[in-house]
Amino acid sequence: MEKKNIDWANLGFGYMQTDYRFVSNYKNGAWDDGCITEDATVVISECAGVLQYAQTVFEGLKAYTTSEGKIVIFRPDMNGERLENSARRLEMPVYPKDKFIEAVKKTVKANEAFVPPYGSGATLYVRPYMFGSDAVIGVKPASEYQFRVFTTPVGPYFKGGVKPLTIRVSDFDRAAPNGTGHIKAGLNYAMSLHAIVDAHNQGYDENMYLDAATRTKVEETGGANFLFVTRDGKVVTPKSSSILPSITRRSLIQVAQEYLGLEAEEREVTLEEVKDMAECGLCGTAAVISPVGKIVDHGKEICLPSGMTEMGPVTKKLYETLTGIQMGTIKAPEGWIVEIN
Repeated sequence: MEKKNIDWANLGFGYMQTDYRFVSNYKNGAWDDGCITEDATVVISECAGVLQYAQTVFEGLKAYTTSEGKIVIFRPDMNGERLENSARRLEMPVYPKDKFIEAVKKTVKANEAFVPPYGSGATLYVRPYMFGSDAVIGVKPASEYQFRVFTTPVGPYFKGGVKPLTIRVSDFDRAAPNGTGHIKAGLNYAMSLHAIVDAHNQGYDENMYLDAATRTKVEETGGANFLFVTRDGKVVTPKSSSILPSITRRSLIQVAQEYLGLEAEEREVTLEEVKDMAECGLCGTAAVISPVGKIVDHGKEICLPSGMTEMGPVTKKLYETLTGIQMGTIKAPEGWIVEIN
């Protein structure tokens, strides 16, 4: 299929409407078969559950053009499983993982002309989401839902190259113990908006949230997991029941162990020990890894030895290996890459 006439090299990280999207509706206790449509509008009741009580969950993944010219998606089964868990937590009907993967594949295939070419630095971002669509005025789950998948071509998350971030230890709490921090619910991101705007106004790139119970342990940022490298080269990620199980983070741990021969572990990380780390990064779908150069704890600066000019050496190896797997230049573990035929 001929590609759209888009200036791929200068794409930003924003929304561009593509030609097709997938839509499926849940009614009378069952999901319909769903279909690909050109209609980008969503029509729901003014009293819809999503508008009244924020009953919505979502996912994010990417489609890539590999070095061999194939269009692929990265570990969609894990996105499907996470959406299932998110739906259960908000008392929404589960959209089955196998149907989720097929819907994503159909949507990417339909928008093949929008998948950026290999080497452009751009990708096709894929956003599956689900919401309560019928009228709900009492505080209870909706009875009807809509599942949709749209796509948008996006450029690199960091235009002009990756520069280490400066983040602050936030006074706001992201999620409570036994709350919804471990699922990808829209409400989690809504409550983080004030904190990130406030951080930006204060000159910081992001927030470091601590655990709400003791405020001594590192959790995550508003939209990414933390990854640390110790001074003896061990990769460490924070463990908590109230942070999102990032697919990128879990993939990086496996890459560290199996591709780079590094020791890697998921464990509780205290704020006190961050000053002794050699490298720090934020990991997620959008940027894979965003390096952190400085963490400010209420005026006290923690400057990572990796510095403020580039990624640390271990972080860079992790980044290059995972992106190489995604782009087809490095052999992927079994099942990680799904080709769009």
